[in-house]
Amino acid sequence: MKVDEIDSAVEILRAEYKTFPMPYVTEVAAEKRRSPFKVLVSCILSLRTKDSTTREASERLFALAVTPAGLAALEIEEIEKAIYPAGFYRVKAKTLKEIGRVLVSEYGSVVPESIEELLKLKGVGRKTANLVATMGYNRPGICVDVHVHRITNRWGYVRTKSPDATEMALRRKLPQKYWAEINDLLVAYGQNLCSPLSPHCSRCRLYSVCDRVGVKKRR
Repeated sequence: MKVDEIDSAVEILRAEYKTFPMPYVTEVAAEKRRSPFKVLVSCILSLRTKDSTTREASERLFALAVTPAGLAALEIEEIEKAIYPAGFYRVKAKTLKEIGRVLVSEYGSVVPESIEELLKLKGVGRKTANLVATMGYNRPGICVDVHVHRITNRWGYVRTKSPDATEMALRRKLPQKYWAEINDLLVAYGQNLCSPLSPHCSRCRLYSVCDRVGVKKRR
């Protein structure tokens, strides 16, 4: 994909996005009362977990706690029971309880806005920090997960070896007006059409501008 093709590509992604189920973390961020805390928690739960499982686990946990203080007050076993069968649920339960404690003791029960401060929280990497900054606070950031990393490299738009490297490459190359939405668009696209193995190239409206780097089999 050439640099000057990104505008038309995003327009196509936006149109296709409307036909796909909305990722759960996006639903959380789209609530009338935007909650950075809920975005943070649901994003941590979503790591290596199917979206449907993330939804169910998050809603069970939010039924017990919707604030850092409420989360910190729960026993680890209560959190485990609520979020099971999310991937690595025992590790995540400990992480979430610790995040609740730190938010209460060091941040006045307020989730920090800056990526730098978010990265200080246990279990928060650049993907989660960017997601909370963009979806929770409407601040500039590029959330790069496996879908964004895979698809932008598959396009040939960037050539990187890791999601963190992809984030830095996109910060240099992708127009800032697309930063906040690129994750939503490509997560939905990756889950429904541009799959890791054997993507649906025959149905892809971006076929003509995609270099299909690394694609050995397609449908």
